[in-house]
Amino acid sequence: MVRVCIAVEGLLDETVAKRLVHFVGAEPGPVFGKQGKSQLLQKLSGYNNAGQYAPWFVLVDLDRDADCAPPFRVRVLPNPAPLVCFRIAVRMVEAWLLADRQNFARFLDISGEIIPPNPEALENPKQEIIRLARKSRSRDILLDLVPRQGTTAPVGPAYTFRLSEFAAKDWNPGEACRHAPSLERAIRCLKNLVKSQL
Repeated sequence: MVRVCIAVEGLLDETVAKRLVHFVGAEPGPVFGKQGKSQLLQKLSGYNNAGQYAPWFVLVDLDRDADCAPPFRVRVLPNPAPLVCFRIAVRMVEAWLLADRQNFARFLDISGEIIPPNPEALENPKQEIIRLARKSRSRDILLDLVPRQGTTAPVGPAYTFRLSEFAAKDWNPGEACRHAPSLERAIRCLKNLVKSQL
């Protein structure tokens, strides 16, 4: 089985990246980064050099760094190595999770009708998840995802854990990519990478 090294910003991105590597029939290798976006971008040339010799999946959020992914990609990694699949989540991996509308609705215990049909168009998918979680019928979702009253935290105490759990167990990338073009491109890139190693 093809083994793919991974570099990501944080823990949720790690779970999403591993899920995608499994989804295309490969095995996740060691995971690097996990200390934020600026650190990942600082080490990007090193990961790219390693991608001369072994398959790599490097995943970064677009956030507000550019209006769309292509100019940002050209700016930070103009010449990806042959074995590097460098992909950008528009605007963050949370949009990719939201794109699997029915499963995400079940996870939040809300109606799927209120989940935006085009999550990559959202300014801040993380805030949208919090907004949707406030409508949940589940006390656990409210406690885990929604910030406590009086706190300055942008998310609830178990936000990353619960979303990572969803990404690992219930998220369907094949369904989600129908509503998230940057995810569809990431899956296609990974499939081509794996195929090149068979």
